[in-house]
Amino acid sequence: MDLITTNTVENQAIKPTNFWGNTWKRVKRDRNALLGMIMLFIIISSIVFLPLVYTTPGDKIDFTISTMPPSWQHPFGTNDLGQDQLARLLQGGRVSLTVGISAMVVAIFLGTLVGAIAGFYGGVIDGVLMRITDIFLSLPQLPLLLLIIYLFRDSLKNIFGAELGIFILIVVIIGVLNWMSVARLVRASFLKLREMEFISAAKAIGANPLHIIWVHLLPNIFNIIIVAATLSVGNAILTESTLSFLGLGFPPDIPTWGRMLFEAKDYIASAPYMALFPGLAIFLTVLSINYIGDGLTSNS
Repeated sequence: MDLITTNTVENQAIKPTNFWGNTWKRVKRDRNALLGMIMLFIIISSIVFLPLVYTTPGDKIDFTISTMPPSWQHPFGTNDLGQDQLARLLQGGRVSLTVGISAMVVAIFLGTLVGAIAGFYGGVIDGVLMRITDIFLSLPQLPLLLLIIYLFRDSLKNIFGAELGIFILIVVIIGVLNWMSVARLVRASFLKLREMEFISAAKAIGANPLHIIWVHLLPNIFNIIIVAATLSVGNAILTESTLSFLGLGFPPDIPTWGRMLFEAKDYIASAPYMALFPGLAIFLTVLSINYIGDGLTSNS
């Protein structure tokens, strides 16, 4: 009897078998999601492979070609220092996407951890964790981001260096302030799944809580986590761009899309292309990611 029950539990717990295949089917049924996936693929491919072909340095200063409009030699023009905008856009894309993905990992990890514990155990633990979640939701994010970065950026720069220190600070802060929606989604799914028969059977045969969460519950909400992850990446890219635009992001010699917009703000009238291309890169990247997330949500 125990063997039969164990086999039943295992079979029921692995219901999301061909997840990536099912995800691709859902994306194909949604035109916006498919368009978003194609746009994101083009953007990532350009950021990764185009620098192998377009070898113009992005850090070379030449005041003789300052704020030069787009041309064959400089397809996206140059900035106020005469630096090539296309080269800086590609370099900044790698930084912005890395920040977005890294901050998403932090947010998904914290949100899944809090949501899983709250949803599985319930009771007092659930109440305490959800009140903490409510507190984080009530915090004004942008002022808090600015305050924390202002207080800790110099300390982290001294410890890890200018680039790595700011990267760690931005990733951790964005992730820590964006896990709450993930926690609520995971908690709601756990509250529903823990009442199902295969979870009761797993408890009856003596499975420990960690085994139940890791083997039986998390695989069944993986699609929800993936959807939340796609939306978190777009939010993190926008947040990093906002910080860079306000001058509190990476150092000036490290281009990001937000930093390029910050540098272009004084040249909107005379050289609008300086703001057009990085702004368009942020817009298309976030839009494509949101299209993918919306497609997975509507078809899940």
